[in-house]
Amino acid sequence: MTEKFGFIAAERAAAQAAQLPTVARMCALLEVSKSGFYEWRGRPVSAAQRRRELFAEKIVALFEAFGGTYGYRRIHAELVRAGERVGPKFVRKLMRELGLIPVQPRPFRTTTEPDPDAPDTVDLVKRDFSAQQPGTKVVGDITYIRTWQGWLYLASLIDCCTREVIGYAMADHMRTELVLDAVAMAMRNGRLQAGCIMHSDRGTQYTSSEYRAKLAALGLRHSVGRTGQCWDNALAESFFASLKNERVHHIVYTTRKKAKADIAKWIELFYNHRRIHSALGYRTPHEVRAEYLNSQLAA
Repeated sequence: MTEKFGFIAAERAAAQAAQLPTVARMCALLEVSKSGFYEWRGRPVSAAQRRRELFAEKIVALFEAFGGTYGYRRIHAELVRAGERVGPKFVRKLMRELGLIPVQPRPFRTTTEPDPDAPDTVDLVKRDFSAQQPGTKVVGDITYIRTWQGWLYLASLIDCCTREVIGYAMADHMRTELVLDAVAMAMRNGRLQAGCIMHSDRGTQYTSSEYRAKLAALGLRHSVGRTGQCWDNALAESFFASLKNERVHHIVYTTRKKAKADIAKWIELFYNHRRIHSALGYRTPHEVRAEYLNSQLAA
């Protein structure tokens, strides 16, 4: 019986193979010669094709290493930083062919609660988020992160010169002490110079008497943007968009403790030390600050 079934299987396989088109039939359908087909099949891979395959592997590796968040400009910058000679158009074309599409940001939602009774404060930044030296102009803001235990609120301070997150704090509330904790961290790390501009929106935390008194005691200058104008604090909003688009929206945080640990790790190890910024000439915040410190030592 076993031999009988084996014979039937062999006959079926032979019948299926007979239905497959032969090389001669395929060449006839495509109107090409058999000799031309075999010559094409035996032809060695060209240098250009080998180059494309090599860069395709490197692009896929970089795309995956940065969590699918880098577009062709940053992928190109990383290749150049690694010593590769390649153009951005070539990288963009390969990424399209490979189907590598970076994750897209979600719609912006504000957490700002303006205080109508707050005293008037001058906008010392006026949407100019550049600075010649670290610790002279800083922007701050608050955002929220969803966890299974409820909201976790993050207050951050970003240096306009280096784009480095120089201070941050996380808690289950948005009271003024949250932003003061971020300021305290920046002071402990020696990231704020005397007379530094501390810019923010007009949220109640940043216009409170407690916050203004603390800045005055530290010799820092208070600055706020206009009510309802997110562009007046665009650098802080941009950081939060990167954090959520590149990390938070891809993670489920079961507890606030786990969210704190993950976000702190992302800020310290990735954002400040590995993530390149187009505004910094595709350098990292750590590299920019190190270059400034080295120039000061040389001087």
